[in-house]
Amino acid sequence: MSKYSKEDILRIVEEEDVEFIRLQFTDIFGMLKNVAITKNMLGKALDNRCMFDGSSIEGFVRNEEADMYLHPDFDTFELFPWRPQQGKVARLMCDVHCPDQTPFMGDPRFVLKKVLKKARDMGFVFHAGPECEFFLFHTDEEGQPTTNTHEMASYFDVAPIDQAENVRRDMIMTLEDMGFMIESSHHEIAPGQHEIDFQYTEGLATADQIMTFKMAVKTIAKRHGLHATFMPKPKAGVNGSGMHLNMSLSDLKGKNMFEDSNGKLGLSKVAYQFIAGILYHMEEMAIMTNPLVNSYKRLIPGYDAPIYIAWSAKGNRSSVIRIPSSRGESTRIELRCPDASVNPYLALAVCLAAGLDGIEKEMSAPESVDDNIFVMSADEIQKRSIRQLPETLGEAIDAFREAEFMKEVLGEHIYTKYLEAKESEWRQFRAQVTDWEVEEYLYKY
Repeated sequence: MSKYSKEDILRIVEEEDVEFIRLQFTDIFGMLKNVAITKNMLGKALDNRCMFDGSSIEGFVRNEEADMYLHPDFDTFELFPWRPQQGKVARLMCDVHCPDQTPFMGDPRFVLKKVLKKARDMGFVFHAGPECEFFLFHTDEEGQPTTNTHEMASYFDVAPIDQAENVRRDMIMTLEDMGFMIESSHHEIAPGQHEIDFQYTEGLATADQIMTFKMAVKTIAKRHGLHATFMPKPKAGVNGSGMHLNMSLSDLKGKNMFEDSNGKLGLSKVAYQFIAGILYHMEEMAIMTNPLVNSYKRLIPGYDAPIYIAWSAKGNRSSVIRIPSSRGESTRIELRCPDASVNPYLALAVCLAAGLDGIEKEMSAPESVDDNIFVMSADEIQKRSIRQLPETLGEAIDAFREAEFMKEVLGEHIYTKYLEAKESEWRQFRAQVTDWEVEEYLYKY
């Protein structure tokens, strides 16, 4: 049942003195876009008659196909707590439609909704919860971000060592004002690194919340004179920022389908098949869970990030999937490789599609790897058939390029546009001469 009706939104806008409404959507790279309308135009927008130029959005449409329409999701209506109390600002997340009012195949939100419908047709409801890590850095005299931080706090430290405790407090209070259920927050391992976790929920709501979360965190950081970044590895020599994804399936009545109290590990057949599907497709979907050149600077040994395509029932953090210890209705899997530079709609879509593929094809999960893979010999890793995540964006592109499954999940439009963009990004990176190369080779050669 919907949270809001059209009449509810019009009434709230009037009662709360809302003057502007931002109609938000994402491009295929997960960048949040919006068009602002005044309250006088809200009725038109709620009737799906708000048009925009799709040719100006990267990865969307050609000039001759420019007219696109925004269809607001009424349940995403929220006030921005950080805006003025007179002439307030609200937002609505939107689906993108073509002039004939059919869903636009290049809309990432549509892709996720399509896979969620497939899950529901199979009798499943998909739930997910992210663990979002980010850095807080100082800005320079012109307000531009740096990678400088004065604090030297580490994991779970408290104030005054953790100098950003009050910043996180403001972020959490803002998020709660926007309807988030915050479960925990803390300082992370690296100086300037933080984590805020919010409540596990249904897949589409989770993706919407990730987009809202990043916007709110960046906004509140700026009010404190800081820059919040979800870049996976902004500094060498310290841990990078991940976004572990916790996932589970329930039946249509809400029963956790990953739980089996009679199973050896408390896991059901469906859970094993879901795990098997993700492991099977991991290389080809890595470009969606780790989309940047910089993403692969995080995925190296020694910095608490996984590089091996394996799963562990005992919390082994060297494997890409681990099973948190809680069981019963809290039974879930944790995919540890993603980072917050993802497009959450596409990342969740490919994760769910891969898991469903494992269920449909009744795939068998390999044995749980409970030993630290980082200390295994190459021979032992090979003997146990443990594969490795792509080491670079280039390797991820190669795996994605040959992936018919990814093309089917994402659709021809997004698959082609995304591949073209990432190939261009990789070529540009390969053409750069880095400071490390100059320092390492200029004097020697």
